[in-house]
Amino acid sequence: MLFLSLIASSLLAAETEAPDRTVMALGLSWHPAFCEGQRKRPECADGAADGLSARQFSLHGLWVLRKTYCGATEALKTADKAGDWLKMPALALDPLLARDLAAAMPGVASGLDRHEWVKHGLCSGGLADDYFRRALGLTAEVNRSAVGALFVGNIGKTLDEAQIKSAFDQAFGAGSGDKVKMRCRKDGGRRLISGLSIGLGAEKDGEKGLGLAALLARAKPTKFGCPSGIVDAAGLQ
Repeated sequence: MLFLSLIASSLLAAETEAPDRTVMALGLSWHPAFCEGQRKRPECADGAADGLSARQFSLHGLWVLRKTYCGATEALKTADKAGDWLKMPALALDPLLARDLAAAMPGVASGLDRHEWVKHGLCSGGLADDYFRRALGLTAEVNRSAVGALFVGNIGKTLDEAQIKSAFDQAFGAGSGDKVKMRCRKDGGRRLISGLSIGLGAEKDGEKGLGLAALLARAKPTKFGCPSGIVDAAGLQ
């Protein structure tokens, strides 16, 4: 009987313990590389890519996988898909949060915050303030880590998959680099690193505000994507 009870307990534990799976992704951009191909956008004009955003990752978005426009009206969806995001309603964020968001997400100048909230943030099931605070916190973790230091220390140079994965493993635990995908773009004869997508696992019942290391540990591995690229420097080349 004891043996059968142990088996039953093991099966119950296996059923209740959620397997590793990726439920969200943190999208980060390397702003100078983005601006090489988007020179007319407000966040790229008049040296806008030469400040702090040239020395750290910028927030692109925090995406719930396989869900978009949760509860958005048809009018909002139509406006978002039209791409002129500044015509969409402004977000009523806490003033200090709005300031921090504009600094970490240069695309606010083009209404990227409105787009991200309508297409992705609504699917978080919470308030806009909570959604963007979480996204900013995760972005800051990357910028403060060995990953951020690696990129800042190699501006103008080439980084490859092994270097970036190693930095993630150092910063957030063994295997973390396997949960990251890198994006690149061509700029003439150069291949620039344009950003990273970082897979995040789920929080369990009662958990809130887990750090990047814990969320990465619960995500599934993914293909890295672009194998290597240049960390673009400030200024349009």
